[in-house]
Amino acid sequence: MVKKTIEKIRPRQKDTHKGDYGHVFILAGSAGMTGAAYLASQATLLSGSGLVTLGIPKSLNTIMEIKLTEVMTLPLDETDEQSIGEKSEKTIIDFAKRTNVLAIGPGISRNKETHRLIRSVVKKIDKPIVLDADGINAYEDSGDKLKKRNAPLVLTPHPGEMSRIIRKSISNIQKDREGIAKKISKEFNAVVVLKGFKTVVAEGDKIYVNESGNPGMATGGVGDVLTGIIASLIGQGLDPFGAAKLASYVHGLAGDMAMREQGEISLIASDILCKLPAAFKSL
Repeated sequence: MVKKTIEKIRPRQKDTHKGDYGHVFILAGSAGMTGAAYLASQATLLSGSGLVTLGIPKSLNTIMEIKLTEVMTLPLDETDEQSIGEKSEKTIIDFAKRTNVLAIGPGISRNKETHRLIRSVVKKIDKPIVLDADGINAYEDSGDKLKKRNAPLVLTPHPGEMSRIIRKSISNIQKDREGIAKKISKEFNAVVVLKGFKTVVAEGDKIYVNESGNPGMATGGVGDVLTGIIASLIGQGLDPFGAAKLASYVHGLAGDMAMREQGEISLIASDILCKLPAAFKSL
């Protein structure tokens, strides 16, 4: 069943405070990939979250404190390659108890120690998780380990990342995007957001095919923005499927707004960030 409708965000009440709109904890970034951490964090904030904390390798914390003004940072123990290290596990798990949702993966690196950390954290956390990018790559050739968890899960792979965890070719995935998304959603008991032209959002037999967006969005960092939007909406109380649908639409809508000003060739992820306020306002 293709779902044509998307959820709406509830109007804000006058008597309210930042705690009413969710605290999102993001694990992202490594040496050379601080931009992914910035894009995901800023997108989360611009999508309405009351509080956002970025967990970042400690040697990169000063950089992120300069790049991010309203987002808080949590410096974490790191590997020799300046990615988040296994010694940070207890800090991450303890801090997660104070938050509503975790987003894991943007720019987090392909470091083996970092991937072991991700697999351990996902297994132990009971808060909703949005798993993206190198967070998904942590399960390359070991997708079954992702089934052993307690948390609600949103997976946001592009076809290449999907290929790595299910061991199917990209061409086979692209031939049956809706069927693959539904199959993996059932197999992993997760919401699946299969990115690309007409992004597919699946939860069991429920399917939403997104119509917003344009080819100018085929550029680095755009997926990090989507991760932040999804996490933000879950933190504000939407169920994971509803959050993924609305986020996919708003993400594409902001991209369309940016494209009308920038054109497709010069469109970059930061342009989408700049259009998120207008996209949400239009709803």
